[in-house]
Amino acid sequence: MEEEQEQGKVLHIVMFPWLAIGHLRPFFNLSTHLAQKGHIISFISSPRNLQRIPKIPKNLSHLINLISFPLPEVENLEPEAESSMDVPHFKQQLLKIAHDLLEPSVRSFLENANPKPDWIVYDYASHWLPRIAEELGVSRAFFSLFTAAFMAFWGPPSALMSEEFKRSTAEDYAVVPDWIPFPSNMAFRLHEMSMNMEKEAGHVYDSGTSDSIRFGLCIAGSDIVIFRSCIEFEPEWFNLVHQLYQKPIIPVGVLPTEDEDEEEDNENSEWVRIRDFLDLQKENSVVYVALGTEATLSQKDVHELALGLEQCGFPFFWAISRNFPLDMLPNGYCDKVKDRGMVYTKWAPQVKILSHRSVGGFLTHCGWNSASEGLRFGRVLILFPIMNDQGMNARLLEEKKVGVEIPRNEKDGSFTSRSVVEAVVLAMVGEEGRKVRENARKMEELFGDKNRNNCYIDDLVHHMVQTRARKSNKDGLEISPYSIAA
Repeated sequence: MEEEQEQGKVLHIVMFPWLAIGHLRPFFNLSTHLAQKGHIISFISSPRNLQRIPKIPKNLSHLINLISFPLPEVENLEPEAESSMDVPHFKQQLLKIAHDLLEPSVRSFLENANPKPDWIVYDYASHWLPRIAEELGVSRAFFSLFTAAFMAFWGPPSALMSEEFKRSTAEDYAVVPDWIPFPSNMAFRLHEMSMNMEKEAGHVYDSGTSDSIRFGLCIAGSDIVIFRSCIEFEPEWFNLVHQLYQKPIIPVGVLPTEDEDEEEDNENSEWVRIRDFLDLQKENSVVYVALGTEATLSQKDVHELALGLEQCGFPFFWAISRNFPLDMLPNGYCDKVKDRGMVYTKWAPQVKILSHRSVGGFLTHCGWNSASEGLRFGRVLILFPIMNDQGMNARLLEEKKVGVEIPRNEKDGSFTSRSVVEAVVLAMVGEEGRKVRENARKMEELFGDKNRNNCYIDDLVHHMVQTRARKSNKDGLEISPYSIAA
């Protein structure tokens, strides 16, 4: 860090994530990794969202500055709604309108910040930001929190923004696109896209800009594209997105979060209660179940999942979000399973749970944050995608043979408790699942390797510093056209 400062290579990097917890935290994790290298970070979000991110480490407090911009008022959007977890799905478009109305505030900050920002790292929703940053001479990095496989499926910016390539039906998304040149199962199931499209069709609100256009403009307007993934995990997909985007593609690993202080853990009564339950179980025997903070299931689906967990024979810890009220469970369910299962309705410390020796499998909605956390600890994944990119993540994880997907009806997404039992047994102890468990355990070496992650960050910083040097003509350094080939 001192060497960087002595050479005048300290960067001022602005972070601007989308208004969702699953985006805020990876952006913050990247911020702390960059600050650890001695760089100045300005992290922009709304007041409530800044309260939701982790505390800034004391040794980095002089380098990470939280910039609070209140969201402009939007008709029919509750004043306290600042994150996707604060609104029902049909109001997501209103949140995007509020987000887009931050444009003048962000422009003013970039114009007047001291020191002048060298880079801005932004999310998929900020389609207007690359143009502003370019006008102001600020370098631009699009930070994809989606896998390279998912982004390759979306295609090049030209396809995302073209009427000719527009996908308008569920069937359009249920086939592998022509620009994927190798055998792959990378496509949505019909029921996954039908559900998403039905929700969109039912919207009475519209932000005025589709997600395809947002993605297309954010990618096209970037100098580099950063991926929260490992090239070693999906090398063929990194190669493909590089071909599709024709610009530097830089993986930064999964940005593992630091575990909390053990002394603090011991004072947390809720964690002690969870740990006491886990301590009673055999090693690798527990199925941890968590389906995210935003996904919703029908009453029937909740019943089938609950019965499957009851019947599978394994101890389980089920973290139920606010979208799954207890009254959706079968009558008397919690009492019936209390000797073997724990149904938990508060915020669950996922990293601590996954790191516990008794946890063997992770029944997950396949959000990339959660899936990568499971693989960080070598847990076999039981795949149950529900919305957004989760279906595509499930295809990738199954293709890489680190997870087993719960079978569902192709058209309507229905499933039975028996299918849950069969998938859990196969993943946890089944002979046919042995290779999957072995592969998942090997992922701990990749996703949990802090030294590897540090090297990824070094490569990103190298590119950022080179870009500034080239702009200022201070030396003859050039940017590698394809950093992941190194």
